[in-house]
Amino acid sequence: MLALAFAGHARAGEPCPLNAPLPTTWGQRIASVACAEHRLWYSPFLDERGRLASTTVAEAENVRLQDRTTPAWRRVVDYWRATGLLSQMSSHPGANECGTSALDSLYGSAICRAFVIDTPWSAVFVTFVEMRASVPGFQASASHVDYVRQALRGDPAGPYRFADPDAETPAMGDLLCFTRGLTVPLGSANFRATLARDGSGMAMHCDIVVESDPAGGTLYTIGGNVLQGVTMRTLRLNREGRVWGLPRKTATPVACRPGADEACSFDRQDWVALLKLQVTAPLPPPMAPPSPACCTLCALPMPPGMQRCPAPSAAPLQVQPPATP
Repeated sequence: MLALAFAGHARAGEPCPLNAPLPTTWGQRIASVACAEHRLWYSPFLDERGRLASTTVAEAENVRLQDRTTPAWRRVVDYWRATGLLSQMSSHPGANECGTSALDSLYGSAICRAFVIDTPWSAVFVTFVEMRASVPGFQASASHVDYVRQALRGDPAGPYRFADPDAETPAMGDLLCFTRGLTVPLGSANFRATLARDGSGMAMHCDIVVESDPAGGTLYTIGGNVLQGVTMRTLRLNREGRVWGLPRKTATPVACRPGADEACSFDRQDWVALLKLQVTAPLPPPMAPPSPACCTLCALPMPPGMQRCPAPSAAPLQVQPPATP
């Protein structure tokens, strides 16, 4: 599975290179899974100004992803199903249709697609990546705040520890997080205090760090449900490798409108946490590629390694001579 992320040619300093060697660290293993998903979504990204520079397909569309097989909305359903988190959403309209055979009916697919649109899935994407990378101790959740709190508690079995994004250097496999929906931004110190008191329902978003290049001054992260896709973010680093000049949300909204777009940036957020990867367990060997298999009536999306069986060759038509009277 992980080897699918590495085939082709890479340029120096390119994030998610296609010909990278097999992962030898947990950070590389996490990044390789995130990068493979990013490429599946045609590699959308935000540039250094926090503006959407490239996008091809959105979460609700029936357009096939780069595997030419999986509709975009069905891949989001994959994230919910593979993590086991879909069952927790049974009270949400459309969740049951996403988890049953009704998904293949016209009615079921329409209702399920409404669930995909209406239900945030960015934390489910992070959970999917962590589980596919087999990261030990990760707390699967449909809410970012749950595994952020696990890191803040200093859970010795947890794979992350909590850090201030302005004080420590991000590395491959780390998570960079911000709060969402707050009128007044918290900042890292106030966020830590709020979460220590409770903050159980706090809305958040976390990106996965897939490349940190202090020499080039660039940090690349990937997040799910970012502008309706699996999207890369381009941030700046200083010479010490710390995140530099992050656009910060303030209590006074900035002017972002046609004719006054200097301050417009999807990176302008309440950045509050850097979760540092701290797994010490030995890295398991790469997963063996699946045995070749094919299907005739194929469920979509097809499992990794599955392919359509070739159409059988038609037998030559045998013309029988007319019977002798």
